[in-house]
Amino acid sequence: MGIAELLDRYLLEGTAKKADVIAALLHERAKYPHAAAFFTGIESLGVRAPDLSLIALRLVLAGKKADDGAVVRMRHAIERVRAKGVDVVSAREQYFAELAP
Repeated sequence: MGIAELLDRYLLEGTAKKADVIAALLHERAKYPHAAAFFTGIESLGVRAPDLSLIALRLVLAGKKADDGAVVRMRHAIERVRAKGVDVVSAREQYFAELAP
C-alpha cells in the first residue's frame, strides 16, 4: 500500500494509526521532493501534526494545490465520512473528486 492510500485510510476510516502513518510518510519522503516542506513540518511535530497538515499533504501528493478552499472541502468531506451518516457515499466521492486530475 502506498502512502496516499495509507493517508486515505487514516483520514477517512481511522483504520490506520497516526504514528504508523507518520512513520510511513517520513520513510517515503525522498520520493516526493515537491512536498519537502510538509515532511519537514510533520517530522518536527510527529503525531502532534494536525490532520489539516495531512490533508494538505494528501492534496500535494495528488498534484493539487493545498489552498485553504481545497483543504476545507476535504476536511468537510472527511467529517461527513467519519460521521457515518446517510451521505457517506457522496462525501467519499467529494473527497476523491478533490484529488482527481
